[in-house]
Amino acid sequence: MLDILKELNKYKDEKYGDFTYKLIPNIERNSIIGVRFPDIKKVAKKINEEDRKAFMKDLPHKYNEENLLHAFLINKIKNYDELINELNVFLPYINNWSVSDSIKPDIFKDNINKVYEYIKKCLKSKHIYTIRFGVCTLLNYFLDENFKSEYNELISKIKSNEYYVNMAIAWYFSYALIKQYKDTIHIFESKSLEKWVHNKSIQKAIESYRISDDTKSYIRSLKVK
Repeated sequence: MLDILKELNKYKDEKYGDFTYKLIPNIERNSIIGVRFPDIKKVAKKINEEDRKAFMKDLPHKYNEENLLHAFLINKIKNYDELINELNVFLPYINNWSVSDSIKPDIFKDNINKVYEYIKKCLKSKHIYTIRFGVCTLLNYFLDENFKSEYNELISKIKSNEYYVNMAIAWYFSYALIKQYKDTIHIFESKSLEKWVHNKSIQKAIESYRISDDTKSYIRSLKVK
């Protein structure tokens, strides 16, 4: 079996580990090796099928990079049912936004309806990063040609005191304002979101070059004081 930790440690960079810790302060510094994403993906390419299955069963992982590697291996799964089974096992172990946001399986694009039903279940979870994964999946796969206004309504109903959930919601709505303005602006006009989420969504949206200056001015006027 490939010594996965040994492979990861080949790319260890203490300064990058310190930088990572600043971005993910809710995990321990000693759980971060200090390996960049491209190098973790290099390790993923070396893992054969037998080693992959053994590694993915070996939970919980000790290091953040192992969790990221696990996410990248999930992304490579080609069978939808297997993918969902692996997600059900892994999602409860995720302890930070970097790992949850790294799960972007290509196979989702070909199973949009099934994915949506799965995401609705994720959004009902009590686990912070399962909810965040659900919100980010809608952001990544459902705001373009697959968009329906019900997605906005679904996300707008999420109420949380968790920063990493609310930040994901804000990112979602900032992109919804950019990509699906006509179906999204009424949510801000009605001021139905939590104040922090409402204002953070606007802040992120008006940073985009894809929105006209006139539209930015109007969106900015909807901030809640």
